[in-house]
Amino acid sequence: MASQWQRLLKNAGRWVGSFTQLSPNGVPIADTPSVVELQPLDHGNLMCQTITKQPAGAPPQETVLQYRSLARSVLFLENGAFSQGSMQWGPFSEFGAELGLIAENQRLRLVQLFNKNRELHQLTLIREHREGTPASARPPLTVDDLIGIWEGQATTVYPDLRPDNTGPIRLVVGRQESTVTQTLHFGEGSPAIQSQGLIDGDRLLFTTGSQSVQVLLLPDGASSTCPIAIEPRKPLFLEVGWLLAPGHRQRLIRQYSAQGAWVSLTLVDERRVE
Repeated sequence: MASQWQRLLKNAGRWVGSFTQLSPNGVPIADTPSVVELQPLDHGNLMCQTITKQPAGAPPQETVLQYRSLARSVLFLENGAFSQGSMQWGPFSEFGAELGLIAENQRLRLVQLFNKNRELHQLTLIREHREGTPASARPPLTVDDLIGIWEGQATTVYPDLRPDNTGPIRLVVGRQESTVTQTLHFGEGSPAIQSQGLIDGDRLLFTTGSQSVQVLLLPDGASSTCPIAIEPRKPLFLEVGWLLAPGHRQRLIRQYSAQGAWVSLTLVDERRVE
């Protein structure tokens, strides 16, 4: 099994794209062209990360980071997917995370931020491709893209670096007029988790779980799933989804306990079977 540093190296390269700032209900506010370079140095033992943004009508903004180890707040999966963010949610504190998926020469990253009032405050969708390769041309995600029976594999990694855990996953998504239903089977013999949501334009609103959750249908086949406002003393999760091709989707889920502690990161790779 590759080390966390080896998994980071799968993101090496020069990534061209943009940072799209969104309102909490998914409305685009600003789009800033960007170049992010991850350059391994010192025989791959040092990472130099350069982030260059080009705001409209302003000089370029450049940030340079160098590091030889990874913070406890970041974890990588075998294919290079990753998440970094808050280790702990607490009242009266800002909270959030970045979730990043990678597919060959393309990356999709999403930043979800909550303010001190526990409310979803800001979203940033980052779409990138390696320099010299084509940019993604996927259409925006729709409800119909999600309807059906999905089966695949879920791989979970843990902040304490215990061994990865992999198991089957099955998701059934149905639609009746303005309502979406979901039935999730996570692992062998686990009880089904059922939920029902209301379709509101490009948003799906689920209010029956421990947290009220919204799913935003975004450009490039992306989706953002997280609470609208965090309810204390209840578990929560942050998720990005990416429809790589019709009938093939990946999701990355950062899970927190009822005490607000970060407990796991799960990559789901699933295909529609019906």
